[in-house]
Amino acid sequence: MEHTDKDHPENSKYSQTPVPDRSCNAKDFSSIYSKDLLPHPDGEKMTRGFLQELVSTLLAYVTKTFDRTSKVLDFHHPHQLKDGLEGFSLELPDLPENLEQILVDCSDTLKYGVKTGHPRFFNQLSSGLDIIGLAGEWLTSTANTNMFTFEISPVFILMEETVLRKMQEKVGWADEEGDGIFCPGGSMCNLYSLLLARYNFYPEVKTGGMSDLPRLALFTSEHSHYSIQKAAQVLGIGTKNVFVVKCDERGKMIPVELESSIMQAKAAGCVPFYANATAGTTVYGAFDPLPEIADICSKHGLWMHVDAAWGGGLLMSKRHCGKLRGIERASSVTWNPHKMMGVPLQCAALLVKKKGLLQECNQLGAKYLFQPDKQYDVSYDTGDKSIQCGRHVDVFKLWLMWKAKGSEGFGSQVNRCLENAEYLFNRLSERADFELVYRSKPEHSNVCFWYIPPSLRGIPPGAERERRLHEVAPKIKAKMMEEGSVMIGYQPTSEKVNFFRCVFSNPATRKEDVDFLLDEIVRLGCDL
Repeated sequence: MEHTDKDHPENSKYSQTPVPDRSCNAKDFSSIYSKDLLPHPDGEKMTRGFLQELVSTLLAYVTKTFDRTSKVLDFHHPHQLKDGLEGFSLELPDLPENLEQILVDCSDTLKYGVKTGHPRFFNQLSSGLDIIGLAGEWLTSTANTNMFTFEISPVFILMEETVLRKMQEKVGWADEEGDGIFCPGGSMCNLYSLLLARYNFYPEVKTGGMSDLPRLALFTSEHSHYSIQKAAQVLGIGTKNVFVVKCDERGKMIPVELESSIMQAKAAGCVPFYANATAGTTVYGAFDPLPEIADICSKHGLWMHVDAAWGGGLLMSKRHCGKLRGIERASSVTWNPHKMMGVPLQCAALLVKKKGLLQECNQLGAKYLFQPDKQYDVSYDTGDKSIQCGRHVDVFKLWLMWKAKGSEGFGSQVNRCLENAEYLFNRLSERADFELVYRSKPEHSNVCFWYIPPSLRGIPPGAERERRLHEVAPKIKAKMMEEGSVMIGYQPTSEKVNFFRCVFSNPATRKEDVDFLLDEIVRLGCDL
């Protein structure tokens, strides 16, 4: 069923953006189909008109994303979207639909999604909408090539080398050190690190498998990302051989506990080989003490990985880079520019200090791709460094943004995000209706807190208060999503009931948005 944007204007409370009148368009797409576009011999004009109309839709969405009067999301339950809503259908037809319907489908897809670039989206570590990064993503999709050989991706291969070298420089590695690869997310980067560490100590695993190895043990903090345990599961090491190290109250790994865990593993007949330190934990934004952990890894001969997926962006800031002191001693580093640096998803890099290890570990030499007798330097065929075959071009948007902002621009962006976190922390410290999870100043842009509705303020600490407080954040979040005005995440920990976690990575967010968030929480939760 065909319909237009006029059928479902956004709630005027949140949006004053006029909906374009398609009847004014020079081209009527109701009788045009995809077969009429290029490579059809006469398809250039049709293609140009279709793409121009699509770009108009995208530009309207981009503009609305930065409009604070617009909604962060127009929420509907899964069954509503699946059953069909205002003519929007997820079902796939047997016969082709015309391009008018395709354009409407594009518009509806954006309408019912979440504006993660909205200044009041605080839900995830990755947020924001960078215009240069968006341009980079468009160009990447237009080029539609693969990152496995220089012959089909010459410019992008050299860009990846350049960007990785610059990132290694920020980590603090010497020019002759360092290798790396862009991966589909931080979890895959962490898996690579474990794969490389195991191969580094036991290269026979490549042919003989785990049966040829002793019982290996690895170490990570209780506040580290779950992908470390998942990687151990995937690689056949086993989650019971992951020793979870205790943290202090701020979520930092305790070095003496790491050493104690290593000794415990040895006593149990395990061979310790890998320790993961986190630079910017997911919930608290804590930074493990990297120099002390590096000393312990050196003493016991362990591979030291630093998961800086969230905190790596602070290396771009002269003001905050000292929080990652000691990262230069790592054997490998995970760094996600799609988080604090605001690069469009996805953009995640694994950096490896030992040159050649990625190639040695993963190389299989598929003859249809990696012929040694090509007319160029085949060391630029990077596909055998990867456990993937096809690999998306993730580097261009980051390269383009780095050109547009410079290192200083990224640094300023990071500083603004952390300034917003400090502003929220200070506001919460002044108010009696909110309670901070920890009263120390945040290290990163994570701020964790409870809202205390009037009905709970007279209840003394204890099980009943905890039980009722645990229900507050989920109820407010449900109302918040229905309203669509702002979005923030919540979660419990093993010791604490549900609390809000606000994270800042969007440079468009201002102090007025922080104030709006607190006012909305109070408005939606004061009667709970």
